Amino acid sequence: MSEWKEYNLGEIADVQTGPFGSQLHQSDYVDVGIPSIMPVNIGNRMDISTEKIVYITEKDAKRLSRYRVQIGDIVYSRRGDVEKCAYINEKENGWLCGTGCLRIRIDLSKADSKFIAYYLSTDDMKSWISNNAVGTTMPNLNSSILQQIPLSLPSLSTQRRIAAILSSLDDKIDLLRRENATLEQMAETLFRQWFVVEAKEEWEEGKLGNICNYVTEKIDIGNVETGDYISTENMCSNKQGVVQASSVPGNGKATKFCIDDVLLSNIRPYFKKIWLADREGGCSADVLCIRSKNELFAFFSYYTIRQDEFFDYVMLGSKGCKMPRGDKSHIMNWPITIPPKDELLKFNEIAKQGITKIRNNNKQIQTLIQTRDGLLPRLMGGEVKL
Repeated sequence: MSEWKEYNLGEIADVQTGPFGSQLHQSDYVDVGIPSIMPVNIGNRMDISTEKIVYITEKDAKRLSRYRVQIGDIVYSRRGDVEKCAYINEKENGWLCGTGCLRIRIDLSKADSKFIAYYLSTDDMKSWISNNAVGTTMPNLNSSILQQIPLSLPSLSTQRRIAAILSSLDDKIDLLRRENATLEQMAETLFRQWFVVEAKEEWEEGKLGNICNYVTEKIDIGNVETGDYISTENMCSNKQGVVQASSVPGNGKATKFCIDDVLLSNIRPYFKKIWLADREGGCSADVLCIRSKNELFAFFSYYTIRQDEFFDYVMLGSKGCKMPRGDKSHIMNWPITIPPKDELLKFNEIAKQGITKIRNNNKQIQTLIQTRDGLLPRLMGGEVKL
């Protein structure tokens, strides 16, 4: 590492705070316009989530043009979960670095922005951020703290090569995830065509409870690993499945789920958090575990529950305002049309092919993530010779 040199982030980047509340009020947000990045949009792996995205008008975007981000910028939350940062890609180019965020803009003559983004996502950097944030109950960052981040950097060419290695793994992960989304959409479209649009009048009318039950079997939480624990926190919005839990509660019981059970977050149903289990494990009390009464209905049940209309129906019967919860009896009364056995068999055959491919892709994704996360600190520490 003799060619690696020591810097503070402020020596190679401009750090700017997003607009304060006096410059952009909540009443200024609109339904359609320029997206504004808020702390909630900063994801777990350098990405920007569109969950709860807010928008500003073109007029306000022009007025606040100095706060608009460009490709290669890095965005932090000023408070709360301050360890996470997001790298600005082409799709976020021109968005606003919103209230509650900090923007880092790298001097590209001194450092590679993608390399720095990966550097800041290492555990060592996350620990430094946490240890240097101010505040006890709510950690806070400011531009001065970020400017002081210590960096050990190789030559610019080496930075680019390291970033290219890590980016190639992330690109493969992204490709597999997009393929999974396409496969899910194809199966969902087929389901709607066969069982909604072309449903026959003579088919049996019923309700979800005719083909499914809630699972009540419990498992000791001590027997569940983070990879097999599902709570509403590690379920992804908009039917995007699950991510690995960061931790498991210390004691108590969890509902035991099995392969092909449908897991459904029962808090804020409008987030549409749903997952078809590909393993055994345990889920929290805020997650409903739904099992088909007959394996013939397994994939049919899953795609029945995946429908947007189902989530709208759950919201209509939900209880509570700030944090609505689905009513379990109401959910099982969701009206459905039950097709005959031969139609279910045909759909199962096609759906199983797609779901098997999705599960194989997910195994590849986990292997790639482990490879990337194993390489990351070694590359950033100069342990791997390029």
